Amino acid sequence: MKTDLFEPDHELFARTVRGFVERHVVPNLEKWDTDRLIDRETWRAAGAQGLLGLAVPEEYGGPGETDYRFRVAIQTEIARVGASALQSGFSTNDDIVLNYLLRLADSEQRRRWLPGFATGATIGAIAMSEPGAGSDLRSIQTTAVASGDGWLLNGSKTFITSGILADLVIVFAVTDRTAGSHGFSLFVVEDGMPGFTRGRKLDKVGLHAQDTAELFFDNVHIPAANLLGEAGGGFGYLMQSLPLERLGIAIAAQVSAEAVLDWTLDYVKERRAFGKRIGEFQGLGFTLADLRTSVEVSRTYIDRCVREHNAGTLTAVDAAKAKLWATEMQGTVIDAGVQLHGGYGYMMEYPVAKAFIDARIQRIYGGTNEIMREIIHRDLLRT
Repeated sequence: MKTDLFEPDHELFARTVRGFVERHVVPNLEKWDTDRLIDRETWRAAGAQGLLGLAVPEEYGGPGETDYRFRVAIQTEIARVGASALQSGFSTNDDIVLNYLLRLADSEQRRRWLPGFATGATIGAIAMSEPGAGSDLRSIQTTAVASGDGWLLNGSKTFITSGILADLVIVFAVTDRTAGSHGFSLFVVEDGMPGFTRGRKLDKVGLHAQDTAELFFDNVHIPAANLLGEAGGGFGYLMQSLPLERLGIAIAAQVSAEAVLDWTLDYVKERRAFGKRIGEFQGLGFTLADLRTSVEVSRTYIDRCVREHNAGTLTAVDAAKAKLWATEMQGTVIDAGVQLHGGYGYMMEYPVAKAFIDARIQRIYGGTNEIMREIIHRDLLRT
């Protein structure tokens, strides 16, 4: 059963993305892994092709396209070649950072920041996690104190996607320790601000091409014009953004699982052992049958979530379910893919091996899967 999510316009757009991937992504995969960085030229090329900042309004140089199915098409085509790091970087820019700006930025902030998201000239990051605070964001220590015509920001963040290249970073900080969930705010820190420094590229298990860094803020003066939204509204803004962030992770998991299953099927149809193709062995065949069923059933829920998002009705709980299910399913499919490839599945020259190390983070970021279960659990007790 194939997905019925796409209409002709989405299929046509997918072909455009496929051409971009063949020209600009496939030839650079090894270089990006070695450099631990995706070069800016690729971002600009994606912008020139119309693949970035889809939701940026026309008045700021974008197409103003809010149909999320076009973003799904981009994720799908990138997953076909195993470029998970690029997929993650693009998703951080469009599904997270740009989403915050579109919802919260005032007219002057929009004029300053949105055009670069459409051209690929601006790379954004979101800075929430800290060395001592991951999923428990209420325990963060980074502070912003009102000072003159702005704020003084102090603290550190870690595990920041695009932290090395980011031109602007949305930082989650404490502004009032006595105000509970109303004591947090969002600030936009721009490259070059005195006191803003970046640490090393973090040496991760997977996603080697994705630059991930520590960020440090030492008395960084944030102009009042760089407060995003209202002071004290930060925690609420984060909660509003989580459904799309988690949907993006779920989609990445889904299309990765689909790609790995396709690679595995191609392999077992060609590889021979004991006089026949290994895919003909009943034990392996039953495994493949289970994997195909899981992938296709999962896709129906993901497609429904995409439609709910387009309609503005996707709930945080349903997005948590999508993230939990799809990332767990992705892990099962990729692990089986490695096993069915045999020794070759452990060789980095095979894309299934790279997918294996790249996928492990999916069950951790965007809120660990344990947190997803807790969100779903609490919702069950309310109903």
